[in-house]
This record gives sequence, C-alpha cells and structure tokens, in this order.
Amino acid sequence: MTKSFNNKLGQRGYGCVYKGQLQDGCFMAVKVLEESKGNGEEFINEVASISRTSHVNIVTLKGFCSEGSKRALIYKLMPNGSLEKFIYKRNPSNFDHQLGWETLYNISRGLEYLHRGCNTQILHFDIKPHNILLDENFCPKISNFGLSKICPKEKSIISMVGARGTMRYIALEVFSRTFGEVSHKSNVYSYGMMVLEMVGGQKNVDVTVNFSSEIYFPHWIYKHLELNEELGLLRLLKEGHEDCARKMIIVSLWCIQIDPSNRPSMSRVVEMLEGSLNSLQIPPKPFLFSPPRRSLTNSSIEMLSIQ
Repeated sequence: MTKSFNNKLGQRGYGCVYKGQLQDGCFMAVKVLEESKGNGEEFINEVASISRTSHVNIVTLKGFCSEGSKRALIYKLMPNGSLEKFIYKRNPSNFDHQLGWETLYNISRGLEYLHRGCNTQILHFDIKPHNILLDENFCPKISNFGLSKICPKEKSIISMVGARGTMRYIALEVFSRTFGEVSHKSNVYSYGMMVLEMVGGQKNVDVTVNFSSEIYFPHWIYKHLELNEELGLLRLLKEGHEDCARKMIIVSLWCIQIDPSNRPSMSRVVEMLEGSLNSLQIPPKPFLFSPPRRSLTNSSIEMLSIQ
C-alpha cells in the first residue's frame, strides 16, 4: 500500500506519516506510531474517538493496524496538508490561499460538533493549526485525537491526571486546578488561541526569545481593540475584511479568559461568529499569561502576568 514506506509526508513527535494508495485508487495517509507511546493509549484514544463520529470536519479514519508493539492508523489523505502551512508569515508563498470566513466557520462548526453533536463528548485537548488538515477544497478536518478524552454528554467536568496538549494552546486549569476545573471549556481556550494565530499570521508567543508584551500577540491586539486603533494585520486588510478580523479577535479574546466560566460554549462561539460585529462586546481585560516554559511533567509552572 505504501510501497515499503518510500513516500514520507512528515514526522511529528508521535511518529511518521507516509503516503499510500488503495487498490481503488484512493490515496491514504498512514500514520505509524512510535513504539514508546505509553502502552498504546494514544492509539486506542484515536481509534475510539474517531470511530464514534462521522462529520465533514473530522478526518476520515479508514482503518488501523496493530501487531505486537507496532501500530498504524490509516486516514484519507488531505492533499493540502495542515493549516499551519498557510497562516504564518514565514510561509509567504502560501498567502494566495488566505484563510477565509467560510474556512473559519467550518472549523467552528467542527469543534461545536465534537462538544454537542453526538451522544458522547469528545474533548480533543490538542486543538492547534498543526492538527487541522485541509482537503483539496481547503475544507478543514480535525485530526490527531491521541490526547482526547471521552465523557458522557451530561458531564461537564472531567477528572484527569497530569497535563496534556501543546504549550501556547493549553488552558491554565489543565496545568493547575487552582484556575478551575477541566472541561470542554479547556478546548474553547485552545480554539481561541488558535484563531488568534490564524488572524494575526504569527505565533501568539515566540518561545525563542524572552517574554514581553511586544511579542505576546493577545495582549498587543487587545490594546488595539480597546483604543479602537487600526489592527495593522497584513493578512486580512483586503477590502471588507477589517470587520471580519475584529469579529474573530473579539470572539477569540472571550475564549481565552482565564476563568473557564467566563468563556463561551462552542455553540455560543458559533452564534457570535455568525452574528454582527455591532452585537459583540469587547470582553473584560483578561489576566493574560505567557504559557508555561517548562516541561509538562514539571509541577512548577513559570508564568508572567502582563498588566
């Protein structure tokens, strides 16, 4: 199927992805997991989560293999790769494919479905541009459910041992219950951070330099909204896009409130995105924190409060 794994599409922390083709001509992406991934927990999570759903915004799982310590997941190939290739300024060659309102709306609907669209809630815990794949029509597909948690729809709070996810996108309550309980609102936070990066065309925090308000994008953009200043965003300054950008930013800033109870549900997020800009209020100025810079296994969390 993969011609002995001779067409490598990419490599992440979980393993490698290879291009394959079925006998009917359909192209596949085969994700081969590293053997050291926690007794197969992420593999089981992925199969259990995706097999329970069927939605236009979720990547299609065609099959899986498990033989001894070797495990692989087989997906329908997304020819345009991941969203992160198209949103950051370091990739100017891809700017012809601007992130449009329809794409953002589809992503919103996909996440809303995961929270409310089926009998079982699937909390992803790793929502970020790298895990949003794009098909031939740039329709987004959510992927990589290895860190997900499944819980009954009637439950809003879940128990969880240890933090999980990717720095820059993790809600603080996932690190410390001092900030609140872990729930679907934790994914709302990740969603908000991701959309801010989509709008700004840059990472919210550059972890290669010391933290400061100049490089913490959520703080910078909030001040511009508060003073009603021009946003100065190169990616969305085409005619008619300024209002769209402001709407995305206001919704995102609601999503990244530190207190989970102040964040909207994903269904409310969709309502705000579909509504008019004039109906949206700028959220209270949040206590904006730079994300933890230490390992997830370190219980000591280093944070910088930006006033």
